[in-house]
Amino acid sequence: MSDTMSGPQNGPGYDVLVVGGGAAGLSAALVLARARRRVAVVDAGEPRNAPAAHMHGFLSRDGMSPAALLEAGRAEAAGYGAELIGGRVDRIDRTGSGFLAHLAGGPTPGARRLLVATGLRDELPGLPGVRERWGRDVLHCPYCHGHEVRDRPVAVLGTGPGSVQQALLVRKWSDDTVFFPHILSLSGDEREWLAARGVRVVDGAVRRLVVEDDRLRGVELAGGRVVPREAVFVLPRAVPHDALLTGLGCERDEDGWVVTDASGRTSVPGVWAVGNVADRRAQVITAAGMGSVAAVAIDHDLVDEEVARAVEEHRATHATPPSSPVR
Repeated sequence: MSDTMSGPQNGPGYDVLVVGGGAAGLSAALVLARARRRVAVVDAGEPRNAPAAHMHGFLSRDGMSPAALLEAGRAEAAGYGAELIGGRVDRIDRTGSGFLAHLAGGPTPGARRLLVATGLRDELPGLPGVRERWGRDVLHCPYCHGHEVRDRPVAVLGTGPGSVQQALLVRKWSDDTVFFPHILSLSGDEREWLAARGVRVVDGAVRRLVVEDDRLRGVELAGGRVVPREAVFVLPRAVPHDALLTGLGCERDEDGWVVTDASGRTSVPGVWAVGNVADRRAQVITAAGMGSVAAVAIDHDLVDEEVARAVEEHRATHATPPSSPVR
């Protein structure tokens, strides 16, 4: 990305400032640039799916690497005039004309509207081997990676609410699925569900994942027993990168996530949020669609503002002068 930018660096130099250059942010920038809007995309270069070699389930892009998708997206958006800025936004201030973004050691771009697509971070269980193998053979989304480990010995690690459901789901891809409750206490119903589904339960605390020759070999329990496995699914805790949004006063729901409408509009006028920062379940193709929807909504919002201003100017220019009194 370029560290330079066109237009003024203070005030509303852009129609829209997009913070976050992943699938959601770049999709929005592409649509807005094609709509002849002045758009800047600021990205820190830390995509959530960077550890993954391939992404799946994206029509026409299945098997493509996440890095290749972003490279293509940047080229497409820039080709229509979107400005790409490498850097991290530390703070965003509201101004009379829109928003002003403060970058660490960089420019201070201003814009009339703001779209935040900063994603989330996956808070992984602190077991040896999990982070090292994350996105390779330690996985999260079975719809993204289940097909690639089909019919192999797989495991699901119990880390919190939803882990049992994940095991029941993963079972579709492999008859040899083991569930490690680990820190969870299973109810009688849950054990029955797993048994009925054909998921074997191995009780006991997990000590680590066994890795040899750069491959996952198994799951080791606290007592030393190793259960051979070739892939492990976990449910990380999703933590949204929403400090910019909450700093602007965006309303949050009871679970702590920023509230948006169907177009990504937040409770703060002029601010949209899309992708994983607003929806923890959004896959790459979903995030790209969210960005496109938000871009259209933002453009309509800008047009409404421009029409209102044009009407005021028209009335002021074409106002009928008061009649002179008859003498």
